[in-house]
Amino acid sequence: MSTRVETDSMGAMHVPADALYGAQTARAVANFPVSGWRMPREFIAALGWIKQAAAVVNAQAGRLDQAAADAILAATREVVDGRLDEQFVVDVFQTGSGTSTNMNANEVIANRACQHLGSQAGAKAVHPNDHVNMSQSSNDVIPTALHVSAALALHQQLAPALQKLQAALEEKARAFDDVVKIGRTHLMDAVPIRLGQEFSGYAAQVRQQTANVHSALAGLCPLAIGGTAVGTGLNAVPGFAPAVCGYLSEHLHLPFREVDNHFVAQATADAAVFASSVLRGLAISLGKIASDIRLMGSGPRCGLGELHLPPTQPGSSIMPGKVNPVICESVIQVACWVVGADAAVAAGATGGVGSILELNVALPLTAYNLLTSIRLLSNVINVFVDKCLTGLAADADRCRDLIEQSLAMVTVLAPRLGYDRCADLAKQAHATDKTIRQIVLEQKLIPQAELDELLDARKQTGD
Repeated sequence: MSTRVETDSMGAMHVPADALYGAQTARAVANFPVSGWRMPREFIAALGWIKQAAAVVNAQAGRLDQAAADAILAATREVVDGRLDEQFVVDVFQTGSGTSTNMNANEVIANRACQHLGSQAGAKAVHPNDHVNMSQSSNDVIPTALHVSAALALHQQLAPALQKLQAALEEKARAFDDVVKIGRTHLMDAVPIRLGQEFSGYAAQVRQQTANVHSALAGLCPLAIGGTAVGTGLNAVPGFAPAVCGYLSEHLHLPFREVDNHFVAQATADAAVFASSVLRGLAISLGKIASDIRLMGSGPRCGLGELHLPPTQPGSSIMPGKVNPVICESVIQVACWVVGADAAVAAGATGGVGSILELNVALPLTAYNLLTSIRLLSNVINVFVDKCLTGLAADADRCRDLIEQSLAMVTVLAPRLGYDRCADLAKQAHATDKTIRQIVLEQKLIPQAELDELLDARKQTGD
């Protein structure tokens, strides 16, 4: 492989001749052959935006030559657009501050800027530290990129998916409102409920989780940029933080602002922890909804069979004709992954593990897990709506038959006959394989017309 030699403060390094990254990135590649996972596309784009904003502000302050600034702007646009993604080669499990990824960005942007100025990569006509990283430190850039990328992902990916999911569940709540089914508590027969009421509960879950997502997004909008190494702002141009935040807010259409306290912003990952916990809550809600739908669709003959799930693919390599609830199972697996990812984020923010004195040192892990969770949830929600909820149908006849068989139908008779008498009737019905209606009529406890009125399942479900 053809190489060129670049140098950093530790000396010379051989770098692939066609690479835009430099010596520090090459060292990181050699030092961290851990997972093969790279930082997410959203995070790299956020770095591009931050470096672009910094170049503009530094040029306006007179600290950065305009020609160098223009070349940096051209390079950062390519980073934002994903045209240089193959140059971001550092493993997720690297230095906990993310310095290697920050320098990867600095070197790629500097070398690409050199090319825009007509010189060669490695010439350092635009310097990765002196120019691209001006007024910055990895310690404020990386948490800022985490916040910007996560906020954008919540806004652009997850929020629209949740809106789509809520609309689908609300539509099913309306469509299924006339379908009365037996309720179940502890997986045992309970009093009747309308299928529409059940789905209205799912829609309400999603509505609450959506509100939580918006709260998490708001918590990510304060940015650490401008704090430089430890939060004091050493070496940043005056007014750097509010100017960069204003630039990002204007171009990304979210209310980014300078954080109120730079020391907490760089020493902790509190906003990311909260956002991750919100994703965990959403995952748990989605897992419950998918599990319920899967259970109600069990069968087709020997299960509950109250719902008919759209068939999507053959379900067995050995049992012909078997069709499984694969979309629900995909949702459940994503939910499990997100719960685990949140545990890793929480561990990375724990004092003595990740958050130590003036810096959190689990930022790449936190960013990777947070952004991956957002992407997985967004994608699986869209699949869930398109391939399951949209074609979901109720079996009203099956629901009606199960209600008639339910021993819990005796509950409505308790005010008339008493709890103990009704419990005895339920035992008799179960022992003789008869319905509550049959037992009560055989014993002539309540006239048929009155009993029919009392056992009207629809009337037992409220408004």
